[in-house]
Amino acid sequence: MSAHVPAGHPLLVVIDPAARATDGESVRIAKDVLCAGAASVKMAFPESAEEAERALAHRGRRHLVVLGDDAALLRTVNALRRTRTLHDSPVAVVPIGPRSTLVRALGVPEQVPAAARAVLDGVERELDLLVDESGGIVLGTLSLPYGTPAAHTAAHWWTPVEKTARSLVRTLTSPIPVNGNPPARRQRLRVEADGVLLADLDEPVHEVSVRPAPTGLAEIFVRRTPGSTQVRARARTITVSGRDFRYRADSAITGPVRTRTWTVEPSAWRLTVPR
Repeated sequence: MSAHVPAGHPLLVVIDPAARATDGESVRIAKDVLCAGAASVKMAFPESAEEAERALAHRGRRHLVVLGDDAALLRTVNALRRTRTLHDSPVAVVPIGPRSTLVRALGVPEQVPAAARAVLDGVERELDLLVDESGGIVLGTLSLPYGTPAAHTAAHWWTPVEKTARSLVRTLTSPIPVNGNPPARRQRLRVEADGVLLADLDEPVHEVSVRPAPTGLAEIFVRRTPGSTQVRARARTITVSGRDFRYRADSAITGPVRTRTWTVEPSAWRLTVPR
């Protein structure tokens, strides 16, 4: 479901420290577009998770805009969910940073000017969440099994300035997203969708993929061998168990765990996207 964003609404713009340090020009462009088009803009420059959460808690009736990457969006959604204000607080994001695959997949324009204009004249789209029993969330795609995380996590793109930014936001980025690490090859997993058994421990699986669907359910895909036909299902609750498996939730690798259950929260949050 989508709804038009009210014209001229006041904004709280939370600028992620990594975005400020790694791409100040894009931050400046986004600020110029937003300030030119919004009735009122308040800027927040948090240096820690605590400062970011205080800014969110005092936003009043302002619509929230995040200038940052996938990690910044995930931290924001997590913070709003912890305070039980997620559905009441439409979220907009202008992707600034190298890890914005999730943001783009959710329908936000890749280019900064277009994303900033969508904040001003876009629509609010209701989206589902996957939530596990430990409080972890998935906005996009869950995949498993996943191999042991590499010791070095996509550090190839960090320039000296960007290394400073990484140090600055170390307390804000947990777990650190891992890219380029190949999934493990076949693992014995038990996969249940609303109690229906899709895979059991007697035969290894090559890949399990889960993503929220627009129906209030999750889509589950199980592939036993590379190139084989997928087992497909839709369910509200997905439980996976096995011996010390890791999984990828959006861009972050988690584990090892022996069991995990994800439940769909329908229409849990609202994201501003272009009309």
